[in-house]
Amino acid sequence: MDKENPFFSKLERIPVAVAHGEGAYQNTLKALESINLEVARGKRVLLKPNAGRLGTPGSGITTDPEVVGAAIDAFRKVGANVAVGESPITGIKTMEAFETTGIAEQARKRDCPLIDMDARSCVEIDIPSGVVINKLKLCPEVLEFDYIVSIPVMKMHMHTDVTLAVKNMKGCLWRRSKVQLHMLPPYKGSNEKSLNVAIADMTSVLVPHLSIIDGSIGMEGLGPSAGTPKKLDCVVVSADAFAADAVACQLMGTRAEDVPYLRMGAERGFGVIDMDKIDVSPDNWTDWCGQFAKPPENITIEYPNVKVLDNNSCSACQSTVLLFLKEYGDKLFDYLPKGEILHIAIGKGHTELPEKTLCVGNCTARFKNSHNFLHGCPPVASEILKKLIGKTSYDSKQQDDNNGTS
Repeated sequence: MDKENPFFSKLERIPVAVAHGEGAYQNTLKALESINLEVARGKRVLLKPNAGRLGTPGSGITTDPEVVGAAIDAFRKVGANVAVGESPITGIKTMEAFETTGIAEQARKRDCPLIDMDARSCVEIDIPSGVVINKLKLCPEVLEFDYIVSIPVMKMHMHTDVTLAVKNMKGCLWRRSKVQLHMLPPYKGSNEKSLNVAIADMTSVLVPHLSIIDGSIGMEGLGPSAGTPKKLDCVVVSADAFAADAVACQLMGTRAEDVPYLRMGAERGFGVIDMDKIDVSPDNWTDWCGQFAKPPENITIEYPNVKVLDNNSCSACQSTVLLFLKEYGDKLFDYLPKGEILHIAIGKGHTELPEKTLCVGNCTARFKNSHNFLHGCPPVASEILKKLIGKTSYDSKQQDDNNGTS
């Protein structure tokens, strides 16, 4: 990965382009007109979308495939050698994620390589200025390609407020090393979450050359995966990932200064979030702002017979349990004894648990011999259902009743 950024214009104010109203593909091409892509001719360009989960197009969970297709076309037009790569959350297979998100179809149409960035051994690098982490395990492609392009989807995030171009680079960390950033001890002498400090540390050595933020359909509320889709029909482009994130934050109805890892990274000089130092085009871009609902400060479950016991878990297991309850909660208690409270434990911090607690995820494995345990990091929602009722859907219940097998 080149340390110099050829897309960066040495201007007094950082340019950021916003395109709106023409759909994901055309918005992307229009916003990219602000960047001199000719400098990528003959270079190896790695497109890094947010495809780390099994999110379908339009769900707001993953990057719109049309945005990725447009980016491939734009770089191919100038003679760049383009590939799309991802290292998903633990438990998700990269190629399955590419298929589910629709990105694989876009790549096949263009004969563009898709890369499972977890397939090879990692490369370990030092973080000389790290505060809570001093090393990172990177997917090797990050160092082998000339330029990295971050292509996230606009999302609120239950732990980091937002997840945009800067945080999307966390998907370049190798395999389970991503989880370690969620499991750090408290940062002594500070009220900042260790996760936010770690992301700022990461940014000192891992920042994209170009950012294309997909605001076609984002996610509000309980992002990164349990929130609500939010249509904005925007795409944001800049060579400064922090500046792109700052503009995206404003489009989402929040401020980059209120996002701890962006504020800390900017204070360390890794990018610009001060809107007075950012030149956004077109002039009427604020007309397209939409208020994204923020994540709730306290995550509550709307099912009176469920108690989630969360002690030092990461967003992966939290999202999985929330998705499980959203998808299956209304009918779940037809299968459980009346009046019984279902305890679900996530996280590695538990020392004791109530009898019959369902322990979800590898962090609860210490209880696998004494409690109902479901492995995975995280398991998928349907596997939680299977552990509780013996099957992965309710679809066959009526048929089972008719056959006398229930």
